[in-house]
Amino acid sequence: MKAETGTTRSDATRLQIGELADRARVNVQTIRYYERRGLLAEPERTPSGYRLYAPETIRVVRFIKSAQGLGFSLEEIDHLLELRDSRASSCDEVKELARAKIAAVDEKVRRLAALKGALETLVESCERGDCERECPILEAMEEEPGQDAIGAVTERRER
Repeated sequence: MKAETGTTRSDATRLQIGELADRARVNVQTIRYYERRGLLAEPERTPSGYRLYAPETIRVVRFIKSAQGLGFSLEEIDHLLELRDSRASSCDEVKELARAKIAAVDEKVRRLAALKGALETLVESCERGDCERECPILEAMEEEPGQDAIGAVTERRER
């Protein structure tokens, strides 16, 4: 039965985009972006075009944000959502995705440690007064395109 506002009774339990964003603790643009990326189902609309979301959408948005906080990409999150919604989902598959993410984090930590070491080496060379010409930090940044600064610093350290 339609109410005077032009919505049905079931619409009373639905959330407009602003309310969904508030409850999920994101901004409205985030909701629209998730829709465009296919992470959220296309919502129902009122006759005047307002989006109406099921209350469950709050949990989905929070799931997406939590997964992003754990370092998962939106593509990976899309797959996690499929596993979450699938009756036949396997904890083993999710565990393997988490292990792959751990391996990626380990690699990133290794690369960041190398970067930190390179920067420390450059700073130490400045503090020792090894600056015969220009600043070694600036020189390292002027290396040939494609040669990373870490490699350049490592080469300098070995000389």
